[in-house]
Order: sequence, then C-alpha cells, then structure tokens
Amino acid sequence: MTHRALLLLSFLLIALPTFSDTPSSFSAAKRIAWEIYADHRETFYCGCNYSGPNNTPDLEGCGYQVRKQPKRAARIEWEHVMPAYDFGRAMQCWQEGGRKNCEATSPEFNRAEGDLINLVPSIGEVNGDRSNLRYGMATSVDAFQYGACQSKVDFGVDRFEPRPEVRGDIARTYWYMRDTYGIDISSQQQRQFEAWAAADPVDSWELLRNQRIAAIQGHSNPYVEPNAGPAPLPTPAANDPIFTQPSAQFDCGMKKTCGAMASCEEAIFHLQQCRNGRLDGDNDGTPCEAICR
Repeated sequence: MTHRALLLLSFLLIALPTFSDTPSSFSAAKRIAWEIYADHRETFYCGCNYSGPNNTPDLEGCGYQVRKQPKRAARIEWEHVMPAYDFGRAMQCWQEGGRKNCEATSPEFNRAEGDLINLVPSIGEVNGDRSNLRYGMATSVDAFQYGACQSKVDFGVDRFEPRPEVRGDIARTYWYMRDTYGIDISSQQQRQFEAWAAADPVDSWELLRNQRIAAIQGHSNPYVEPNAGPAPLPTPAANDPIFTQPSAQFDCGMKKTCGAMASCEEAIFHLQQCRNGRLDGDNDGTPCEAICR
C-alpha cells in the first residue's frame, strides 16, 4: 500500500463512525457506505465510475447500454450481494409480513440488512434487474448484456451472471453471510463459488474495503483477510454427485450432450463455464439430471 493510500485510510478511519457492530438499519448503512467508497467510486457489477454531488454514473464513459429503465440507470443504488429475501425469508417476521414487517420488528433482520460487508454500489437498473435472481451463468439466447458491461441478466432461466472481476467477491460475501447469519447455500452453488473464488482472488480494493468495514463494525470478512483459505465444504452426503472430487481438468471441447459427460461435475462445468444450455433442459440450474440427481 502506498504512503498516500495509508494517509487516506487513516483519514477515513478517523472520520467514519465506530460502532463495533453493524449499523442499526439499512438507511444508516447506506450513509456510511458512501464514505467507505469515497475514493473508489466504481459500480460493482459494471465497473462504471460515478461522480458529483448526486453520485451520477458515467454511463457513456463505461459503454453501458440501458435495457429498459433509463431513469433508474441514471442513479446509484446500494445492492445486497445476498438479497434480503435470502436472509429474511426463513425469519418469522418475514412470514408474517415480509420485508417491511422485518424492518419494523426484527433486530436480527436489521443487523443482516445493514451489514456493510454485504453492500455494494450498483447502477440502479442493474440492481432492479438482479433483484432476487440467483447468481449463475446466463444461458438463454435472450440473456441481456449491458453493453460494454460484462454482467448479464437472464430472465429465461432466472439467473444473473456477474462480470468475472467480482465473482470471487460474491463468493466470499456469501460465505460470510452463511457463517454469520446461518443461511443455507446449496451444494451446487457452493461448488460454483469455489470456482469463482479461485479464478478471482482478493485484490487490493477488496482488502482495503474489508479493513475499513472492520474498523466500523468491529469485525471483518475472514474470507477476505490475507492468507485466508477457501470456505470449507459442508459435509457431503454419500450419494451427492456434486461433491465428487475432480479426477481431471475439463475444457470446452467437442462434448455437447449429457450422454458425452463422464460425471456430474463435468456436466456442471459445461453448463456454467461453456454455457451449454442444452444440458439443462428444464432450466432449473441442474444439468443432466440423469447423473446429477
């Protein structure tokens, strides 16, 4: 870290509030998040810069293509990497009245909703499109890419494909939320996150952001800390093919059908990495169900 960066970090840590816990509400968290990103005004999913008193995204400068909502695309919103639906739906408050009821009655929900580790700046339209969609590879012919922004939304299979530069960030955030709030992650998504984290290791900004948040909340994301290993897999079921350890490296070669796949893991690779949507005929995210059941 440069001397200038150290001075800036010291200034921000002095200027920012210290809570030793997550902010008390989503609104409070958003006010603090603007300061955390004061010297890194770049959207998460598209890498677009934003500036000015209104934090306006420079859509033209980053080659962003509006899909449908120009007004929402012209503003920055704070996105929950793990959606509020995922960490709220199991709570009684959600079952009795949804998100608004949880915000009004549940300190546990407010703590998760205001956790700064789970918040990133996003172009409003992208935030709206992603909504509660699960992360994965866009495989439909109608999947939409936002111009030069490499993230894609695929309503055909209910998936949101983030750009490669933040896939590891997403994995490490999900692992943190899983451990902190007891959220389940499916075995298939766990394998996906392992691959993403390996391909996109922690970079200097992710590490600095983690340090700033730790100074406020009193704890960091352990999966972002230096020398942190990958999140351990849950104990596999004996008949769960998703946990089969790879015996060889796969590549996007001539294999195109389920009959050509030697294992479930190979089928998952071809679906997610080679974008062979033919392997997932019912669009449920599981390829070749005869071997991945």
